[in-house]
Amino acid sequence: MSASLLRRGLELLEAPGRGKAPPGPQRGREGPRAASAARRRKAAPEPGRNKATIKGRVVKSAIEEYHKKKAVNHLRANLQYMLKGRFVASKAITEQVLAQNRGRKSKDQPPKKVAKKQPEGTVFTEEDFRKFEREYFGRP
Repeated sequence: MSASLLRRGLELLEAPGRGKAPPGPQRGREGPRAASAARRRKAAPEPGRNKATIKGRVVKSAIEEYHKKKAVNHLRANLQYMLKGRFVASKAITEQVLAQNRGRKSKDQPPKKVAKKQPEGTVFTEEDFRKFEREYFGRP
């Protein structure tokens, strides 16, 4: 509410005989000195009020504002929450969830696992080789 509206409201609520004197000739204030004193009184600023600022504005600390808007790291709390639970999903379920969250683009697909070739074991034993050697080369 502005000061002028408040003043008007108070004037309306005042008792009829207690209002300000009607504007008219002022008594006892004649001459140039009285006029300059009235001007000085009128122009004197009220103590503790700065008209250049917005009403009701509180000066905020830049450091406090920075701390309010600074990103908070929730890693520690999240890790404690995750490690607190005892339920561990099976590998099949985790693979299924990862597959659902994966995109369809080729860059989102994991590299295909190539099955390692196991060295083929021989069908023949050492004894079979010796036997073949004896038969083929004629050695005892």
